[in-house]
Amino acid sequence: MSRVRRLLLLIGLWALPAFAVVVPADLGVGPSGFWFFGPLTENRGAVPHFAIAFDLAAVIDRDWILDHPRDIPPQYRGMADKVTEVRIGPSFFIPSTLYVSPPIDALGATGLFGASWTPFGLTFLNVGQTSNRLWKQTPVRFLIDAQLLITALGIFNTQNDPRVPLTFFLRPGLQLKLTTLINLSEDLLLSVSGGGQIYVPQRVGNFLEFGPLNEAIFVTAFASLQLHFRFPYDAQL
Repeated sequence: MSRVRRLLLLIGLWALPAFAVVVPADLGVGPSGFWFFGPLTENRGAVPHFAIAFDLAAVIDRDWILDHPRDIPPQYRGMADKVTEVRIGPSFFIPSTLYVSPPIDALGATGLFGASWTPFGLTFLNVGQTSNRLWKQTPVRFLIDAQLLITALGIFNTQNDPRVPLTFFLRPGLQLKLTTLINLSEDLLLSVSGGGQIYVPQRVGNFLEFGPLNEAIFVTAFASLQLHFRFPYDAQL
């Protein structure tokens, strides 16, 4: 399905009066590592900062559409015929990442805590498995997603490293994520993801200044591993 059709279908569903349906829900959780290039990497080295990746969404896939044609409004059935998968999150306020990275003296003594939110995203590539029921025949799917990103972090150093002053980081950004999704069973999946993020630069120790860039946080890389659990969910679409 094209990105335009998927976006139009999502907008159409959001614009309709809410109605209750039972859809598969996907709950994913697992560890992540983040590399913040610049002062934080200079302080910590190659070891990433630690985080928890979190994902919760109602999943409208080919199986659900074929089983529930009457639940798709007539004006959107043509678009739905070409859908591979649409994911609808329960709330923009549920974070996609929780940063829990306490200071470790042997790694530079920098700690950071906070969260990221991804309120909007588009899937640019979705190849491989087309039906969750046929997971034994085709258990693997590859995805490339681009997402709007908002991150808030408290950053500090317990050894008073001048490269990492006390900082409250709050910036919007963009994220590009590559994911391999593997079915372990019909209702249990494993995803391995990696990618990069680019933010509006923020100088460490200062909320308003953007640079110089060698003293700013603005580019990160990440990797994550998640277990996904699928279960029926009463959703208001």
